[in-house]
Amino acid sequence: MIKLEALRVFITVAEVGNIKDAADRLGRTASAISMTLKQLEEEVGGPLFATDRKSSLTALGRFILDTAQVQLRSYDKSIARIRAYAQNRIGRLSVAAVPSVATHLLPALLPRFVAERPGLEVELFDIDSRSVQAMVEADQADLGLAGEPVSDALTEFTPLFRDRFKVVCAEGSPLCARPSPLRWSDLAGETLIRNGASEAIQSAGYRAKAARASLTVHNVTSLVALARAGLGITLLPALATVGLPEGAAALELRDGEAQRTVGLLERRGAVRSPVASAFREVILAALPDLVARAGVEPIRQRPVSLPASGDPAELPVSAPSSRRRRAGSSRSPSPRHRS
Repeated sequence: MIKLEALRVFITVAEVGNIKDAADRLGRTASAISMTLKQLEEEVGGPLFATDRKSSLTALGRFILDTAQVQLRSYDKSIARIRAYAQNRIGRLSVAAVPSVATHLLPALLPRFVAERPGLEVELFDIDSRSVQAMVEADQADLGLAGEPVSDALTEFTPLFRDRFKVVCAEGSPLCARPSPLRWSDLAGETLIRNGASEAIQSAGYRAKAARASLTVHNVTSLVALARAGLGITLLPALATVGLPEGAAALELRDGEAQRTVGLLERRGAVRSPVASAFREVILAALPDLVARAGVEPIRQRPVSLPASGDPAELPVSAPSSRRRRAGSSRSPSPRHRS
């Protein structure tokens, strides 16, 4: 069997034109180089050099040189890519997240992570929690960031933060003048617009209200627009209300059960790629502080050190105030679809 190292020795001798200089370049003895060339000639069944001085090649030697140079370059590139992949400098990372996380948290984590890995391909899906779980279970996403799964048979869930729901309404609604936080009794005369995120609420107050709702909207942009227009009220997690537009208000609600737990979803038993493992560590290390800046309650995990990249970027949105502005409203740039 012809060994790659023997071909590498032969190429070096052919390039420099003698055994001594080839031995110096390769850090080996001249006798070892001569022995390797002799073994290679025995393997291929003919002489590689036209003279003992190794200064010119035979036709066989020229053919092997041309062929081996191409193959060794390809081999060296493959080895370099394998090492880069193992060191999480290249590869592919697929992340599925609920839009509030994709919009308000991931922009603080991804830019530096990607900048340090120019060969990395990243695919981000902003979808609802059920779809996040489905993608993780189907191995279509390396990591998921979503609400707690209904069934964890195929997924592992690491809780990261608790997000309380707020009442979203028009800024001119009479609800804005009521004492904060609102009670369910304050919402008795209001029309509820259901959405996918609010279905996670299990409290009796919400269930009674939702049972009489006739409108369900799954797109947050449309949902907020309808609430802002006065069609009704809706409930959104606090993180999803950071980006409310002008004319919409987010009001506190007195209901300890009106909250969702958001965490990291992974396929049970899956072997993570090096880059997925690296980004997972970034999430566990950085997310608690990021959500705390947004006024959301983090769930602290075991201590995790950030990779060499250092601290994540600042959260690219202002944290919602715990006080009301104009009797309780909060607003900022336009939200993304779904929550």
